Amino acid sequence: AVEAVLVGVFDLKKTASQAWAVGDKVYWDNTNKRATKIATDNTLIGVALGVVGSGADETTGRVRLNGSF
Repeated sequence: AVEAVLVGVFDLKKTASQAWAVGDKVYWDNTNKRATKIATDNTLIGVALGVVGSGADETTGRVRLNGSF
């Protein structure tokens, strides 16, 4: 059996050196197993709920998942 959560707020591993603003669309990069703002070849999963800088060490972003995508 597999348990999955499709809605809620989670801190996810994100693409480093990529700044996020509140409300940015967030996608899942299944190749690299992390969240990203890049839509191409990725799956929309929700929106950013917090500002994250673009530093190489800023690798976590808060995301509100939306199960209806």
